[in-house]
Amino acid sequence: MAVGIFDSGLGGLTVLDAVARRLPEVEFTYLGDNANAPYGVRDADAIYELTVAGVQRLFDEGCKLVILACNTASAAALRRMQEGWIPTDKRVLGVFVPLIEALTERRWGDNSPPREVAVNCVALFATPATVRSRAFQRELSFRAVGVDVEAQACGGLVDAIEEGDMILAEALVRSHVDALKRKMPEPQAAMLGCTHYPLLQETFQEALGPDVRVFSQADVVAESLADYLARRPEMAGEGGSSKFLTTGDPRKVSGQATQFLRREIRFEKA
Repeated sequence: MAVGIFDSGLGGLTVLDAVARRLPEVEFTYLGDNANAPYGVRDADAIYELTVAGVQRLFDEGCKLVILACNTASAAALRRMQEGWIPTDKRVLGVFVPLIEALTERRWGDNSPPREVAVNCVALFATPATVRSRAFQRELSFRAVGVDVEAQACGGLVDAIEEGDMILAEALVRSHVDALKRKMPEPQAAMLGCTHYPLLQETFQEALGPDVRVFSQADVVAESLADYLARRPEMAGEGGSSKFLTTGDPRKVSGQATQFLRREIRFEKA
């Protein structure tokens, strides 16, 4: 039994890398739906169907707990899955809530009423589908009041990262930050609402300026998962090596993943 990590492509590897460092005793099975990436340009029904198929594949691998390391899937599909699809003996967790908890300095499971927090001007950088879903704003409203969120849909950025074109990716980051600043000239914090974006965190920080605190998800999710498994140890496996599955071409995806993480990764056909 392993903990499953699902992503539309390679972005979830940033989460896998962080959780594997934080929880070396836990075995992980990673599934990238590279054949259907990117999700960020698809409609909500298509994202839901693809996410259900991917999570079911991880359930079939023996995973009782699956992390949706794809913000688009978390935003567009998770609530619908929790309301009527996930079996009672399984759990599926998203990556939005840990990020919001870090921003609002609330611990997991804190169900107290929304309250004022230290920041009130927040920039959100995410895929077009995540921005359309308004899931970030909805989850934030459960925990904080008086926070103005300005969302910037970062079209083309995931594609550039997946193809390894980091020159284009850095140019797109600067362009999207400029567009955001025209709407919100002085954000206090910025949320990188896609698990691909931590690879460009320094570029986001440089473009936003030193006074903006940039939150990305990998380490935040790792700490949240460690907390969850400390309370629910039965959801974790016995440990061992991680397994990598893809709906795409394993050879091509392995090469991209190795470049992505700068260490050898070998994918198998899902």
